[in-house]
Amino acid sequence: MIVNNAYLTGARAGNLRVRISPSGIHLFNRITGLNILLDEVRVSPTLQARAPRHVSIALTNLCDLSCAYCFAPKTLDALDFNKVKEWLIELDINGCLGIGFGGGEPTLYPGLVELCRFATQTTRLAVTLTTHAHNLHSGLLAELTGNVHFVRVSMDGVGATYEALRGRSFSAFLGYLNNIRSLAPFGINFLVNARTVSDLNAAVALAADMGAAEFLLLPEQPVQYRCKGIDKNTIETFREWVTAYRGSVPLTVSEAGAGGLPTCNPLESETGLLAYAHIDVSGSLKRSSFDTHGIAIDEEGVMKALNILSTHQEDLL
Repeated sequence: MIVNNAYLTGARAGNLRVRISPSGIHLFNRITGLNILLDEVRVSPTLQARAPRHVSIALTNLCDLSCAYCFAPKTLDALDFNKVKEWLIELDINGCLGIGFGGGEPTLYPGLVELCRFATQTTRLAVTLTTHAHNLHSGLLAELTGNVHFVRVSMDGVGATYEALRGRSFSAFLGYLNNIRSLAPFGINFLVNARTVSDLNAAVALAADMGAAEFLLLPEQPVQYRCKGIDKNTIETFREWVTAYRGSVPLTVSEAGAGGLPTCNPLESETGLLAYAHIDVSGSLKRSSFDTHGIAIDEEGVMKALNILSTHQEDLL
């Protein structure tokens, strides 16, 4: 089968977004989360998407928590609102399927609601929000409803562990988590370190009870002088737990720190910058949020920075 523009136009007329990649033809519905891959289709390289499948954007470094293991410095830096809108349009045109607004804490970014509305109404991008949830009061939830397609909620430990690490009430967190279910499907982001690894069973059971769509495991990464990252004993315990897991909530493991564990990448031909990229609060495009070096996005846009990063990524390691 040869893909042509008539096929693409017809598919875009419905709710399915089309992404052409080395894996084949990827059909995606941002409302339902449905993914269909036609992997036996021969696709001309000239039609393949140039943008990553997903791009995370750190809107601000500001956060009202002070977790020692967080990679984001707690500064007042924030991205320019109009620049972000331009980047969203460019990513959409070049085949990106979804963007994730994070930080810092994205609910502290003044233009968050308008950006989510713009992305949903002006582009075909799926909008994901990564948040600690404590600012998602009823008013903000109402403003975001219909303009966010998936929420990733950070929950490092349960009960006393959570409260010690995050300095917030766990019972209050559960109340916010319950309210989020009315906004969009959600997943749990769970940072794994020596203090949280013993809470994994309780955390994933809670995720199942609350109806989480996935449980994303984030092995702690080194953050300059603030923390050294997950230790060898903990990573071994973590691996054993993942291997033995038989729960109902799908597990995923971040590529950073996976240490040989499967990362549940459904498209084997889409790795690295074909699958994911990150834009930090300075406007630099990186391979991940933990990278210390990236390419500044100038007036020529995201795709120029992506081309440079793709060409010189070995030099930036």
